[in-house]
Amino acid sequence: MELKSILATDCGSTTTKAILIEKIDGEFRLKVRGEAPTTVEAPFEDVTKGVLNAVMEVEELAGRKLLDGDNIMSPQKNGSGVDIYISTSSAGGGLQMMVAGVVKSMTGESAERAALGAGSIVMDVIASNDGRLPHEKIKRIRQLRPDMILLSGGIDGGTVSHVVELAEILSAANPKPRLGQNYKLPVIYAGNIKAQDQIRDTLGELTDLDIVDNIRPVLERENLGPSRDKVHDLFMEHVMAQAPGYKKLMSWTDAPIMPTPGAVGFLIEMIAKEENISVVGVDIGGATTDIFSVFSGKFNRTVSANLGMSYSVCNVLAEAGLDNVLRWVPLDIDRKELTNRIGNKMIRPTTVPQSLEELIIEQAIAREALRLSFKQHKEFAVELKGVQTERTISDAFEQSGSGQSLVNMMDLDLLVGSGGVLSHAPRRSQSARMLVDAFQPEGITQLAVDSIFMMPQLGVLANIDNKELSEEALKAALEVFHKDCLIRLGTCIAPVGKTKPGTLVLSAHLVFQDKSTQTVELHNGELIKIDAPYEPIKVILTPAKKMDVGSGVGEPIETEIFGGVTGLLFDGRGRPLDVPIEKDKRLGLLEKWSNAVDEYPKNN
Repeated sequence: MELKSILATDCGSTTTKAILIEKIDGEFRLKVRGEAPTTVEAPFEDVTKGVLNAVMEVEELAGRKLLDGDNIMSPQKNGSGVDIYISTSSAGGGLQMMVAGVVKSMTGESAERAALGAGSIVMDVIASNDGRLPHEKIKRIRQLRPDMILLSGGIDGGTVSHVVELAEILSAANPKPRLGQNYKLPVIYAGNIKAQDQIRDTLGELTDLDIVDNIRPVLERENLGPSRDKVHDLFMEHVMAQAPGYKKLMSWTDAPIMPTPGAVGFLIEMIAKEENISVVGVDIGGATTDIFSVFSGKFNRTVSANLGMSYSVCNVLAEAGLDNVLRWVPLDIDRKELTNRIGNKMIRPTTVPQSLEELIIEQAIAREALRLSFKQHKEFAVELKGVQTERTISDAFEQSGSGQSLVNMMDLDLLVGSGGVLSHAPRRSQSARMLVDAFQPEGITQLAVDSIFMMPQLGVLANIDNKELSEEALKAALEVFHKDCLIRLGTCIAPVGKTKPGTLVLSAHLVFQDKSTQTVELHNGELIKIDAPYEPIKVILTPAKKMDVGSGVGEPIETEIFGGVTGLLFDGRGRPLDVPIEKDKRLGLLEKWSNAVDEYPKNN
């Protein structure tokens, strides 16, 4: 079947977003977008009402009929209806899971990676060695009431007793699921093959038990795929089936509904694979911040459940500390006044900044929320722990074991931001500054933002498992992602190394498409912006003696980079980026950097 039109929705916790994709002159493009409040709670208690309202807006904007009463017209005929309809969802609190593993830093962490990769929020990790007594673990399981539990532990053929002990704790807790009273709690067992029969005896009657391949069959290897797939299936069967109106919605869609973060993760993983690049993606919301990364082919996702821009904004302040927020505020503002303004945002989470001052403060907090979330992500996205590695004497005194972080900023090719504060910033240069200040990329890194947050819909579209449709659907997802979803901000070039303030750190020779040339000399502490459209630019980068821009200390690079909406950012401020504490110095520097990228209107 030829695919000509696609309708996709994302049912968020507050807003349901709908997009219409059409084939125009042989390529897929975004036609229109509509949105409406999500209707999962009283008085409606039927998610399909919000979906229909969002689709009605799309109908109106596109000027074509998509609905026949309460039905989405499919397949397309004579310019009415669509060929396929798909959806993602995080309404009703998304997918909430608990994971259990024998050793917290090994199977526990592998299980957590599998659950997070499938798009869930991990409420707690129970482990044999987590320091809690059995009755404390039982109490915790009863208290949390997760949607499902993932149990893992032991390599294949290894010791059985610990993982069976965990199963007995689950059995004693006899947890009740969060949604729906009449069904058993889904439990996925992904541990030692040898323990399967005992796990069946312990949990088979009490829970809805599924057994999949071991997450850590041997210490040296993780096998997350089967567990991630099973989490998706159970999300559909159990969680979605219990939420108000979802059964009806499931009967409308042409592909299984995916948890929103799972779909975004799938898309980022796919882009990294297709283009053979390292990617970091971030979605900063009101309550949580999700970070996705792919380094050396390994995908990781973390959820910072208490770092967000509205409901969790006071947590950001508490965790970062007032001084860390203040270091990004180029205003002479009283500390108490700043605390009050942040408190007001938490009390009225749906408000948007009404003045330039409020916008500046909000973007300062965003930098800290992003920085802290990324710090958590780097600690989680590590090489497998427990694997034998050659160790030196100095390693023997380190407590961290063999968990080396996979995140290497010098290897990062693309940094993508999404979420209100990044996607809807009044000037794109503000988004670029927030990303660079928070993530501190090194070497050469492309920057982009999701124009209207449609990555979830494109993720589920790329994941359609129907032989007739999958190739066309994947093509549609990739074309719309590159042409309509991503706004290419430009490229950040940041040499790394130790030099004195004011010294030359990098010389760059640029050759543009129209054959014009430009030379840039970057000094320590400077931020320089060069306007350049999204097109290839030939560049020779020559770092100073002690500096590295990606090819080694003092080694020049000849390569191709791309401009974008904000152009090229040459960042000579050093890594880690250090903002002075003294007020006058700080305000002077912040104003200088801000003016360099034309971040805010002047003389206001």
